[in-house]
Amino acid sequence: MQSFTTRLRGDPADMLGRLGRHWGWALFFGIVTLALGILALAWPDRTLIVVAVVFGVQLVVMGIWRFVAAFAAPDVSGGTRVLYALLGVLSLVIGLYALRHVLITIVALALLLGIFWVVNGTTELFTALSNREIPTRGWLIFSGILGIIAGIILLAYPGISVLVLAVIIAIWLIVYGVMLIVMGFQMRSLAQRG
Repeated sequence: MQSFTTRLRGDPADMLGRLGRHWGWALFFGIVTLALGILALAWPDRTLIVVAVVFGVQLVVMGIWRFVAAFAAPDVSGGTRVLYALLGVLSLVIGLYALRHVLITIVALALLLGIFWVVNGTTELFTALSNREIPTRGWLIFSGILGIIAGIILLAYPGISVLVLAVIIAIWLIVYGVMLIVMGFQMRSLAQRG
């Protein structure tokens, strides 16, 4: 008969199998984020409305991703699940608001994204530091620090031009998208080895 601790934690093969079943979400979100970043970098000076809509869509996708991760992520604590769910709802609400009120969003884009990136980066950093068993821990730490720095820059310089803001956001989306794609393939590889 298995002990209570063994049943709660599971063996490594089971854990990797559960993790591997969800690698497609990380890959999908990484591809969407990378594509949005490339689009934003290709047309930073075209129109402010396109920039606001692109990032509104990205926040909606991020909200869905975080909400799914709250329930699908294996071996995370209840507190981490709550943080992921709250972050998903926050992202979804901000994204839908950005899509509904595009002109207001253009004015408030730096503030909204700065706050979101600081919260998102803090959540990723907290998750990585509190769960040493996560195979992609290094990527989460790097991503969390990158998000916090990007958010602080946007909050510290609210008068930054929209063109510069669009380029900064596009670069962040490209880096974050590539990291998620790599993380998705790492998760799949770990699951196959498990």
